[in-house]
Amino acid sequence: MIRRRSPAAVAALVALGLLASACSVGGGAATVTPTDRASTLPEPANGACPTSQPDALPAGETRLVTIDTIKGSIEITVEADLSPIAVGNFVTLASCGYYDGIVFHRTATLPDGTPFVIQGGDPTGTGTGGPGYEIQDEPVTTPYGRGTVAMARTAQPNSVGSQFFVVLDDAAADVLSSYNTYQIIGSVTAGMDAVDAIYEAADAETPSDPVAMDRVSVSRP
Repeated sequence: MIRRRSPAAVAALVALGLLASACSVGGGAATVTPTDRASTLPEPANGACPTSQPDALPAGETRLVTIDTIKGSIEITVEADLSPIAVGNFVTLASCGYYDGIVFHRTATLPDGTPFVIQGGDPTGTGTGGPGYEIQDEPVTTPYGRGTVAMARTAQPNSVGSQFFVVLDDAAADVLSSYNTYQIIGSVTAGMDAVDAIYEAADAETPSDPVAMDRVSVSRP
């Protein structure tokens, strides 16, 4: 059965770029393709980061990913049982230092003015970059809400790379659930005040002085 989207949800998706033929969760030009994104990437430092889809995180396992920024630290608890492939990818990239120094290149707002998401993970800072590979899609089995962390993607199948976003308000749930293709990897379990501060510091959807992830580390809870 195909779920019918409400006119309001469709309008919001269009306004946010979620229905563009090949854009991320509301950022990037509609003509960007996975090939375009891969061609803009620097080589991984010392060859330590993956160049193809990493192993999935084993069932039942969790990790604590800590993002240190000038606005404070953000602690994300990621769970393999939500999206094992996407979680394995995120943890591997965080562990190899891939995200260190990368900015939150986008802060988006819903059409009614409600804060929507902050988005980061693109090494080019443009919203069109990634790690040089894409990973396999997985079903979304839990609802989106404030603090949810999910992977950004284009409208094409199997197009997730390194970009991710943090949901800022429960009101975003209807919009994201109507599309329901952004793999949920976990949630912010500490530091939502830092997430809010990153959003509030932005002077535009594409900030002129974006906040960087100074250091991203992984530990076991």
